[in-house]
Amino acid sequence: MEKQVLTPEEVTQLKELRNNYQELIANVGNAEMQIMTFQLKKEQFKLQLQQLQEKEISLAKELENKYGSGTISLETNEFLPNA
Repeated sequence: MEKQVLTPEEVTQLKELRNNYQELIANVGNAEMQIMTFQLKKEQFKLQLQQLQEKEISLAKELENKYGSGTISLETNEFLPNA
């Protein structure tokens, strides 16, 4: 059987395809890493939100125990009791 050799153009096309696949795989990997990073940040933000909400509830209870039921004006720093 006679040895067959690919043309330089065919070799170039195959190498380009292989390189394109490798580049795509690297890009997908990078995208997945970014997604994981964003998911971790999202979880951290959720935790921060939960902590802020807990602080808000705690402070609201403290102020209600001290001043009673009502509203607070941050513009005037006044407590306005419920009627």
